Amino acid sequence: MTPRPSSSGPEPKKTTGKKTAGKETAKAAKKAVAKKAVTKKAVTKKAVAKKTAAKKTAPKKTAPQKTAPREEATGASPETEVAVSPALDAGDRERLLAGTHHDPHAVLGGHRVPGGVAFRAFRPYALAVTVLSGELRVELHDDGDGFFSGLVPLSEVPLHRLLVAYEGTVQEVEDPYRFLPTLGELDLHLLGEGRHEQLWRALGAHPTTRDGVAGTRFAVWAPNARGVRVAGGFNFWDGTGHPMRSLGSTGVWELFLPGVGAGELYKFEITRPDGSRTFRADPLARRTEVPPATSSVVHASHYTWGDEEWLAHRADAPAHEAPMSVYEVHLPSWRPGLTYRELAEQLPAYVADLGFTHVELMPVAEHPFGGSWGYQVTGFYAPTARLGDPDDFKYLVDRLHRAGIGVLMDWVPAHFPRDDWALAEFDGRPLYEHSDPLRAAHPDWGTLEFDFGRREVRNFLVANAVYWCEEFHIDGLRVDAVASMLYLDYSREPGQWTPNEHGGRENLDAVAFLQEMNATLYRRVPGVVTVAEESTAWDGVTRATHHQGPSGFGGLGFGLKWNMGWMHDSLEYMSREPVHRKYHHGDLTFSMVYAYSENYVLPISHDEVVHGKKSLVSKMPGDWWQQRANERAYLGYMWAHPGKQLLFMGQEFAQGAEWSEAHGPDWWLLDPEYGAAADHRGVRDLVRDLNTVYRGTPALWRRDTHPSGFAWVVGDAAEDDVLAFLRLDADGTPLLAVSNFAPVVRSGYRLGVPDDVPAWHEVLNTDAARYGGGDVVTPDPVKPEAQGWHGRPASIRLTLPPLATVWLRPA
Repeated sequence: MTPRPSSSGPEPKKTTGKKTAGKETAKAAKKAVAKKAVTKKAVTKKAVAKKTAAKKTAPKKTAPQKTAPREEATGASPETEVAVSPALDAGDRERLLAGTHHDPHAVLGGHRVPGGVAFRAFRPYALAVTVLSGELRVELHDDGDGFFSGLVPLSEVPLHRLLVAYEGTVQEVEDPYRFLPTLGELDLHLLGEGRHEQLWRALGAHPTTRDGVAGTRFAVWAPNARGVRVAGGFNFWDGTGHPMRSLGSTGVWELFLPGVGAGELYKFEITRPDGSRTFRADPLARRTEVPPATSSVVHASHYTWGDEEWLAHRADAPAHEAPMSVYEVHLPSWRPGLTYRELAEQLPAYVADLGFTHVELMPVAEHPFGGSWGYQVTGFYAPTARLGDPDDFKYLVDRLHRAGIGVLMDWVPAHFPRDDWALAEFDGRPLYEHSDPLRAAHPDWGTLEFDFGRREVRNFLVANAVYWCEEFHIDGLRVDAVASMLYLDYSREPGQWTPNEHGGRENLDAVAFLQEMNATLYRRVPGVVTVAEESTAWDGVTRATHHQGPSGFGGLGFGLKWNMGWMHDSLEYMSREPVHRKYHHGDLTFSMVYAYSENYVLPISHDEVVHGKKSLVSKMPGDWWQQRANERAYLGYMWAHPGKQLLFMGQEFAQGAEWSEAHGPDWWLLDPEYGAAADHRGVRDLVRDLNTVYRGTPALWRRDTHPSGFAWVVGDAAEDDVLAFLRLDADGTPLLAVSNFAPVVRSGYRLGVPDDVPAWHEVLNTDAARYGGGDVVTPDPVKPEAQGWHGRPASIRLTLPPLATVWLRPA
């Protein structure tokens, strides 16, 4: 039997004759159709002519007969079977046209049917479609509406391509519907369980090769969708001809598109339950267009890392037992206009010169509105395209590591914006957000909260944490807005929230998510650290997840927690005129009441230097000299206090203006041509020396999280505005830190000290002339006297400079 002529209707022809072997029949069929082979030019001319004739005669369409099942009597020869029409039935046609077909691969492509192999193609706007397989050339019948079909007397479905004629062009392409699913049983099982820890390898867009054919496999989770299609530049943003198949009960839709490669723009066209359609960016996109454009971009990484030495030693010591001083950077405005690769040439050198051990980068994940600073994320798996592509961001991280600098990033799993091209009601119903509107809407930010109780959503976020650390070698995540996740009544009035199953206000789903995220990340990525921005007294933020606390909850499992209480209290104290500080002395000392309840970071972050809060130096009282002196004294106190340090860019050189993402730090303040540049350079020099002495003094970090690493010398000298304490290494080696927050020199100030230190040497004085101070320093070693003081067997007498902090170590 030969393919039916193009003028024949959808009714099938019956085959007659003696039975012959399947191979001989196939061979004969190939010879017969080979005689009718046409060139691409002939195909186009014939198709155009046929279309023209069809328009003139306008015959009525004949309803196609029902197609036989996909697999039939594999042992029978096609000549003994009654041939059926290869054309699609009305139901399949309607679902494909409407974008609601769950299994287009079952009806498109090549399929064994009684009488041979039925080839079907859905190519909207095509004039003709011809099947090519070796010498085989079979022009398919035009069934209308972009559907083409034909029946070939073959016993097996051959490897084939399609020759598609359009107005003015002919394209030879692979048939997407001849390929098996690209996701295996293990992937589907893990997806269904919500335990796919490398979710980004299963979902999203991945350039790959299937059966020797290069293309991109697309996969997206949309369980409420009636149908999903892929649209992009490769099909002129019309996804009609590229429907995806649903993979069982997982809610995942999949399609391999030959010929689509890295750099292509795409979105998913989703048919909602109500029949309406929406174009959505890929939630697992690893690259995006530059905002405000919103398309996803097919990405293939080709980056070769060079930070092996850094990774090999990253886990040598736990973060809370190692030095950590963090420079917080808003990447787009640190040096406005620089790309990731240009930043990589400047930022590592600057940070290394100042002696910081880590940077904390914001924003990293893609976000539509730059003014959100990255805290309203739409591309959770894509570095923001504003500064370059994902490999460019890897280059920045790599260069920081090679400079000996760890990289933390802001991570925002609490909420996401309502943009109608992103996650909100992704497939027509609440999916990533909670189905209860009261639980979904975030009352403060106009965003939507994730449904942490849904296993697939939890998987999306847990895998995202792993993704950044495994794929981009990120050393730690600073997790934003943890408090808003933990409490059901966060920023909500009575009646606006529903208690949990125990009648409490804790969000049990969020607790379980954070525990799973931390446990998974620490298990998979040695040396990583997670840092919680958590502003309440939640019990056990940095306690291990398997250790239950007094509240009945296991720990959340974070490595560190921002000490928001210390930050608010200490800044409140420093903002007061010195004459009033004695009435608020407890603001500085209270932090030691709870200093070891968690593993803390002391943050002076971007949040404290914007929106009318003033920059750090501008918070300080007094004239310009006093403001700088206060900042220097405060930084000395901060670096000596138990906990890790975090300082936002611009504060290291006493920028007077608030930070603005529109222009970033005022680097001109450091220009030697500027008259007051020395004042700003002096504060920056102090920060450099603080980091240098800090890193070389284990007493300041070895026992950050243990009470044995701290001892008061005097904490109640409120009338003097003085406080002094010892920091102790594991072997007892001390550092003495003394702060005088009064604007007067205190000569011969006596302080109790241990009697086993023969002399003390001043290693840092924030009043030194090179920092812009009055240079009230103690250059010579200070020997203790036998006179007991402050409950200690010996004492020393110091001259305390005004508005200054002094550090002394054993000489």
